[in-house]
Amino acid sequence: MRVTVVGGGVIGLSCALRLAEASHQVTVVSADATTDTTSVVAGGLIYPRHAEPADRCARWTEASVVEFKRLADQPGTGVRMLPGKLLRRQDRPVPLWSDAVGGITRDTGVGAPWVDALRSRPPLVHMRRYLEWLTGEVASAGVRRDYRGLRDLGQVEADADVVVNAAGLGAGRLAGDSTVIPARGQVVHVADPGLTEWVVDEDDFSYVLPHGDHAVCGGTEEVGSDALEPDPDTTRDILRRCGELVPEIADAEVLGVRVGLRPLRQEIRVERVDDVVHCYGHGGVGITVSWGCADEVVALVTG
Repeated sequence: MRVTVVGGGVIGLSCALRLAEASHQVTVVSADATTDTTSVVAGGLIYPRHAEPADRCARWTEASVVEFKRLADQPGTGVRMLPGKLLRRQDRPVPLWSDAVGGITRDTGVGAPWVDALRSRPPLVHMRRYLEWLTGEVASAGVRRDYRGLRDLGQVEADADVVVNAAGLGAGRLAGDSTVIPARGQVVHVADPGLTEWVVDEDDFSYVLPHGDHAVCGGTEEVGSDALEPDPDTTRDILRRCGELVPEIADAEVLGVRVGLRPLRQEIRVERVDDVVHCYGHGGVGITVSWGCADEVVALVTG
C-alpha cells in the first residue's frame, strides 16, 4: 500500500519507519529537515505528564518504553536508562502512567517545598542523536523524503492510498482542526558537569536533564505564544530555577538557548477518517508516546 506521511518530526518518522517495516511503500512529506523540527528541542525524558486521554497515553507510553529499552542497548541511538526523581509540591495519587514507565517508588522524605518525589529509571533520549539515528533508519528502510510545504492534504492524496497527518503544529490546519494551538517552550543547554540523575519539579515546571555533552534546563509552557526568538529574561529565570534545583549546574557554561512550539490539543488525536489517519496534538509528550502511536497508526492504515 502507498502511504504518505505528512510531517518529519519524531511522530512522523516513527510512523514512517513502522509502516515501512510493515511492507508499505512510504513517502514522508515535510517542509523542514528532521533536525530543524520542534522535536529536536525536546528534553527527551520519557514520561507523559498530564497527557490525555490518560488511558490511551499510558498504553502508548508502555509500548514506547519497551522500544526505548531495546534501543538503549544499541550504540548511536542516543537512548539510555537513567535514574531520577519527579518532585511534587502537592499530595496527589501516583499517576496512571506509573506502571507504563515501570519501577516507580514514592519518596516522602525529600523535604519542603515538596511533599514527595516519584523515583524511577526511565529512558532519557539525547534528541539530536536520536533524530539523526531515526532519520538513518527511515532511509535504510526505503522511505522516500519529499521536502515541501503543503496548503492542504489534497496535494498528496492523489499519490497515496492512505495519508497520515502527523505534521505537528501544522496538522491542525491541515485537518481543519482549530483546537491545536502552540505552547511555546524555551530551554537552556548548559555544560553537563557529570550529573548522574535527572530532576524534574513537576509543579514549578523546572527540570535538569543530563545528556553527557550537555544538560537541558527548562522550562516554559506559554500557551498560545508562537514567538520563536529566545527571551533573555526567560533564560535568566530558567538558569536561576535550575541552579536552585540542582546546585551543581549553577555556574555551568551556557552552551545555547532553544525554543520550540509544542502542538497542544486537549486530547491527542489518533484516528482514521476515510483515507486519512490523523496523529497529532501531542503537546510536550511526542517522544514519550511516539512508538505506541506509531503502532496504532499502522493498525489503522492496514485495518
